[in-house]
Amino acid sequence: MTAEPFWKSKTLDQMTPGEWESLCDGCGRCCLNKLEDEDTGEFLYTRAACKLLDIGTCRCTDYPNRHDKVPDCVALTPQNVSSLGWLPGTCAYRLLAEGKSLPWWHPLVSGRQATVDEAGITIKNEAYSEEGLSVDDLVDHIWRLPKPRRRRTT
Repeated sequence: MTAEPFWKSKTLDQMTPGEWESLCDGCGRCCLNKLEDEDTGEFLYTRAACKLLDIGTCRCTDYPNRHDKVPDCVALTPQNVSSLGWLPGTCAYRLLAEGKSLPWWHPLVSGRQATVDEAGITIKNEAYSEEGLSVDDLVDHIWRLPKPRRRRTT
């Protein structure tokens, strides 16, 4: 009998730091600049990513010091994930907090990091650095995040 994976058997609060960190699929979507529509409360993503994000790998270039270098970088915790309406609907932290399953392309499910790219989830080749852009410029960079591609059956 095989034990259930930790993300199915534990709450977010019960996860070890390593388990918590492994929930990140490396898509980079949470590192995009976002604007909130004051009338609707909807969050609008832009193609402009945090200056610390390596667009090619979708990983932070200085993860341990990101809060010092980018003061408005939000640390995700089991306590705040449910209240962060700007987290993408594909985010594992959000999905699990909402009682949903991880999708087929998540590396913990597929066993391969490449499935995040195959599903069209990453922002690789789609985003660019926020360097040189002002907050007022962001409205010109609004982007509708693509929906995940369906699993290929071969």
